[in-house]
Amino acid sequence: MAQTTPSSQKNIIILGGSYGGISSAHYILKHVIPALPSSSSYQVILVSTSTQAMCRPACPRALISDDFFDQQKLFVGITKGFEQYPTDTFRFVHGTATSLDHTSRTVSVRVAADNSSESFAYHALVIATGASTPSPLFGLNHGESFLRESWAAFRKALPTAKTIIIAGGGPAGVETAGELGEYLNGRARWFSSKLANPKVAITVVTADSKILPALRASIAAKAEAQLAKVGVTVIKNARVTNAVPIGAAAGADSVSKTTVTLSDGKTMEADLYIPATGLIPNTTFVPKELLTSNERVETSSSTLRVEKAGSRVYAVGDVSSAARPAIHILMEAIPVLCANLKRDLLLDTGKAESEVGAERTFKEDTSETQMVAIGTKKGVGAAMGWQLPSFMVWLIKGRDYWLWTTGNLWSGKQWAKET
Repeated sequence: MAQTTPSSQKNIIILGGSYGGISSAHYILKHVIPALPSSSSYQVILVSTSTQAMCRPACPRALISDDFFDQQKLFVGITKGFEQYPTDTFRFVHGTATSLDHTSRTVSVRVAADNSSESFAYHALVIATGASTPSPLFGLNHGESFLRESWAAFRKALPTAKTIIIAGGGPAGVETAGELGEYLNGRARWFSSKLANPKVAITVVTADSKILPALRASIAAKAEAQLAKVGVTVIKNARVTNAVPIGAAAGADSVSKTTVTLSDGKTMEADLYIPATGLIPNTTFVPKELLTSNERVETSSSTLRVEKAGSRVYAVGDVSSAARPAIHILMEAIPVLCANLKRDLLLDTGKAESEVGAERTFKEDTSETQMVAIGTKKGVGAAMGWQLPSFMVWLIKGRDYWLWTTGNLWSGKQWAKET
């Protein structure tokens, strides 16, 4: 039977063990709890479906081979980063949130170890459960083991694949196409506009008039030209309406021969089909009245509070409606959320408004900011509205897909100072 938290503790429960959840936990442990009267009466409980944190942006390259990244850096045990805090202030629960009752202020969790259910009363709640990907190749949808098994099956099928179709022209689809194209086909000579006779026909299908819709047309065109140099073809203004696995392999996600039907009626066959058409918010446990029409948690875009859920409930990251999904935006939101949490907790202890100061306000960065790697040597992107040269995109992201940034984040060093 799972451990029951003592009723005397005031639980600050964080749901989600990735960028948003881990960052919130470190920030709260470093800067929020120490500032509270009777700080020893508070405990942070971090609930995650995986015991590992990983650099999810690296998946387009990592899915090809373990040789591209140091696996000890790509996957890091979550609890390791929290050994620095007193044991009575932090608890990790390996499990999945199954229901949220914002009236009784409880969260039910299915504990992974024995599949039992445990109910937690919360004094404050941060929802940072993120989003799942339509393909099992791109994240910890069901934990590290499932992701590695998906990669293993994909790698086994890759050497015999002659046709690959990727649905989705956003960063995940484009980067996956670029990595596979370079790995399987090589790269055209510098004076060639495209790779002639690629070994594997790789096709990206996008419903938009261009790939990378968050970037201006001229940058998208450069990305398409770079894809052509590794043997990738782009089909625009067409949506994948159906994808049916063929024969005995049916049901084996991402490793089946698949018949793909497009919105214009055209059908194509692929030895490997990869859906990369967006994210699915992990909100099945959240009451419908707390969700927007697109299934994200309805969150104040200025304070990051989930106002319909009652006091001291917040949401951040891909699961939240407060801003578009992007890691750099999430990193700007964490200090605001935690400052408002601290303010709310201080008010709850009886402090006057004049003693706790004004609440912090979050403002989403809406500038053109996105970097997309095209294989191991090229890339396109913009930062704060300024177009970046390919070399700069490679230097910042393309070398290791942000792996150089995650060590400080998982360990909490990223949040050493209150900002």
